[in-house]
Amino acid sequence: MSVLPQEQVFYPESDGEPMGETDVHRDETAACIDMLRWALRSEPHIYVAGDNFLYYEEGNPKAVVSPDVYIVRGVPGHQRRIYQLWKEQGHAPCFVMEMTSRSTWLEDHGNKKAIYAVLGVREYFLFDPEGVSLHPALQGYRLGDDGDYHRLEPDADGVFEAQTLGLELWLDDALRLQARDAATGEIIARPEAVRVEREALARECDAVTRQRDAVTRERDALAARLAELEAKVSKN
Repeated sequence: MSVLPQEQVFYPESDGEPMGETDVHRDETAACIDMLRWALRSEPHIYVAGDNFLYYEEGNPKAVVSPDVYIVRGVPGHQRRIYQLWKEQGHAPCFVMEMTSRSTWLEDHGNKKAIYAVLGVREYFLFDPEGVSLHPALQGYRLGDDGDYHRLEPDADGVFEAQTLGLELWLDDALRLQARDAATGEIIARPEAVRVEREALARECDAVTRQRDAVTRERDALAARLAELEAKVSKN
């Protein structure tokens, strides 16, 4: 059987299958990526992505995995259609989070977990935004020196320390992921919180603008009245 030259090997950007995500899984994936990008924005060489194909063996398009959320340090942060490990000087993700569900639970706990361990992904988190297939809904694992993942225990408030990111992660009462800087305690705002704040500021700006316009109209009216009075005085 002939072997194609490496430059002729085709690495698909999708598997041709429709995405079967629920609204909540899709929204939480997008929110998580957005939060992590913001939290790690000061790092010059970091790639935060998700739901694209990560190929980890040159010449073998079947050696592929698609993490829901992952972070790679030591590489440029520009957008990619696919991530090819050998083209990135072997830089594998240091952190992966899978949005697990009834249909993906076994894959997330089995095959994907094994692949990430082989790739050396230091921290692996599972998150079930619906809270139906994973109890508790957020679970974390850290890769040990033995090459296996070991379950992380949260603190009394259910907060996990993601050492690879310098962040603390937890779920609120609505099972929405929250994060803060472990060193400073700064809360990383979720996208919807930023939108709400932006809308509130826009409303405040509109109110100030209306008030300013009213003052301007009143000033102009007073100036016109003064001009009328001065005109009458000058005639007399």
